[in-house]
Amino acid sequence: QVQLVESGGGLVQPGGSLRLSCAASRNILSINAMGWYRQAPGKQRELVAAITSGGSTNYADSVKGRFTISRDNAKNTVYLQMNSLKPEDTAVYYCHANARRTIATPSSNYWGQGTQVTVSS
Repeated sequence: QVQLVESGGGLVQPGGSLRLSCAASRNILSINAMGWYRQAPGKQRELVAAITSGGSTNYADSVKGRFTISRDNAKNTVYLQMNSLKPEDTAVYYCHANARRTIATPSSNYWGQGTQVTVSS
C-alpha cells in the first residue's frame, strides 16, 4: 500500500503563510500526478492544485497567484506554499497521488489522512 504523510498545517492569521508537505512512501514504481484537495465543513472536497511528473501545474481559480505547488521527484514529495491566506481557505487539506506500485499493478489513487488549516484572527 502507498502511504502519504502530510505535515505543515496549523492556525494562521489572515494574510499569513503556511507550507504543506506530503511525502509518499518509497515502495513505489512511479508517481504520475500529485496534488492537494481541501474540504471545508459542509462542502464537497475540491481540487486546490495539482502537478504532473513533468512539472505541469493546475490551480483552482480561488488560489491562483497565492498558492504554489511544487514537487521533488527524488523524494516522492509534493509541497504547497500558501501565501496571503484568507479565512475562506480554512479546511482540511488532503494530499493526493496517482501512483503505480509495481510493474504488475495499474496506477491507483491514494490519499493522505488530511491536515487542518485554519485561517483566523
